[in-house]
Amino acid sequence: MKTKYVLVAFLAIMAGIIGFAIFFQEAFIALLKHPATYSHARFLHIAAVTLFFANAVVGILWEQRSLASGSKEVILHTYNPVTFLDSRFSAPLIILSVLGGLSLSYNIGELWQIGWLSVSFLLFIGSGIFWIVSDIPTQYKIKKLISSLKPDDQRLPDELIRLLKLRRWISMAGVVPLVIAFILMVYKPEITAVADWLR
Repeated sequence: MKTKYVLVAFLAIMAGIIGFAIFFQEAFIALLKHPATYSHARFLHIAAVTLFFANAVVGILWEQRSLASGSKEVILHTYNPVTFLDSRFSAPLIILSVLGGLSLSYNIGELWQIGWLSVSFLLFIGSGIFWIVSDIPTQYKIKKLISSLKPDDQRLPDELIRLLKLRRWISMAGVVPLVIAFILMVYKPEITAVADWLR
């Protein structure tokens, strides 16, 4: 239950930052453009994105190995720390990634006018929306099934195994856009900006 409240709190913080950026745009941009924040923002962004990406990949691999073991104890032991890290580690890293990335973008130009940057941001947002829409409800169902388990159950219910396998695919689908965004962030290729897609 604590994990749910932490996750809701981080989602509220993200919504607050977005609201601040929309309703106090000039103050937000001035803060992000401040010269003293550039180096800090670059470090913050690189560290947060790298840790977030690594946590996502390691979580997928860890869950995959636990499911392959077929052991009830191993699967349950693995699921708890992975979801704990998702809510307590990934959520703040997402906030730091977005803040650092926005700060850097305002120092190099208009976000939606720079090809690699606008596409990376779109992929990051898309991955986040996909995670909220698909992974959070799946985790809720998994937690409900886990809480109904009896200590003397020899094996996990088929529905729980099905949801854990589904979560693996959801996680992989959410990581693919991040891989592409990571590549775009590093190599900065010349591609059409999002603002020019409909022109």
